[in-house]
Amino acid sequence: MAERPSSNLLNRAWNAVWRPTPGSLRLLALLGVVGNVVIVVSGGAVRVTKSGLGCPDWPRCSGDSLVPTHNPEHHVLNMSIEFGNRLITFVVLAVGALVFVAALRLRPRRKGLVWWALAQPMSVVAQAVIGGIVVLTELHPATVSLHFLVSPALLVFCVALWIRAGEGDAPPRPLAAPWTRRLVAALIVACAAVMVAGTVVTGTGPHAGDAEARRYGFDITDVARIHSVLAWVTTALTVIVLIALYRTGAPPAARRRGQELAGLIVAQGVVGYVQYFLGVPEGLVLLHMLGSVLMWLAAFRLFFALRDRGPVPAAEPVAAPATAAPAETPQPA
Repeated sequence: MAERPSSNLLNRAWNAVWRPTPGSLRLLALLGVVGNVVIVVSGGAVRVTKSGLGCPDWPRCSGDSLVPTHNPEHHVLNMSIEFGNRLITFVVLAVGALVFVAALRLRPRRKGLVWWALAQPMSVVAQAVIGGIVVLTELHPATVSLHFLVSPALLVFCVALWIRAGEGDAPPRPLAAPWTRRLVAALIVACAAVMVAGTVVTGTGPHAGDAEARRYGFDITDVARIHSVLAWVTTALTVIVLIALYRTGAPPAARRRGQELAGLIVAQGVVGYVQYFLGVPEGLVLLHMLGSVLMWLAAFRLFFALRDRGPVPAAEPVAAPATAAPAETPQPA
């Protein structure tokens, strides 16, 4: 009699963690990537809806309650949005823990993957602690900026594990000229600078998480202009990298990664200018935050596409369970 689909799905999920293959570990790592992108967007929703202090306490939401309760100073919608963001953090933490267990259980064990996997739950814990500091400092812009920037740092671990689980452990073999790889490294630095400047723009502008939250004391036009200049530097570097990839005969996968990054940067620039001239509407702010992390992911995928580490190590065969020897048939006298 065939098993029910739900039971079969449960068994597959269990085996993906307890009896992982390189493919199932890579899928779990991808879930970590998706989870961290979602938490960036949910954190943006907290900011644009002014729900940063919807749960005014930490680690509890309000008073002695872990969940939202009636509070005359905070609307139930704001409390629910902030509490929802906290719940997503726990989901991402659970995924990180499962990824770590799967990396430990993978045979043959690959120490590099174990360290990349361990970084994920540890980073989520750090993110939760910083989130508590954000609440306790009543959304000080410096702590809010740090809270956002931890997510791109965590995504580096997630993307590295996702890619490394699909390749071997041979010494990296360069697939592009050294100066091309240095250009891509400079491009990653430029992307990081754009995101840092973006947090300053947000901390100066109207979407700092709460109507009463403190802001940076900068002029919004000045910080927006600096953010824009860094974005144009990133765009120029991307064009130069694309030219280098095509002129030096880089592999097709690397050129595709470069094209994806270029497309995301163009889309991100369009959204950025539109939201600036429209007075930074909430929906476009969320789209801009999503674009920033996707651009960051694309830059690192391009970086990893410029080297080869050989095929994935063959999985060790699982020993079959021992069975009792058949009883001997008595022979006639």
